Amino acid sequence: MDHPDFRVGGKIFATIAPDGERGMAKLTPTQQETILRIAPRTFEPASGAWGKRGSTMIKLSEADEADVRHALNAAWRNTAPPKILSKYD
Repeated sequence: MDHPDFRVGGKIFATIAPDGERGMAKLTPTQQETILRIAPRTFEPASGAWGKRGSTMIKLSEADEADVRHALNAAWRNTAPPKILSKYD
């Protein structure tokens, strides 16, 4: 699809837009709500149903490394199969 994506167990948990200015992390709606309160200038829901399900856009120019690491870690854990996840718990 002409943009980098990040996968665990063959499933996408994050992407970078083709323009390199935005990323996306697959969060839960609750995680999304929390991160939007913490850094509203950096994070916003993706459009449509994806955003309502937790997919969260990241404005990379506004991003704090620690906040992005937190979001990506959560997205990885949300997506990782139990067998892989158990190796890290």
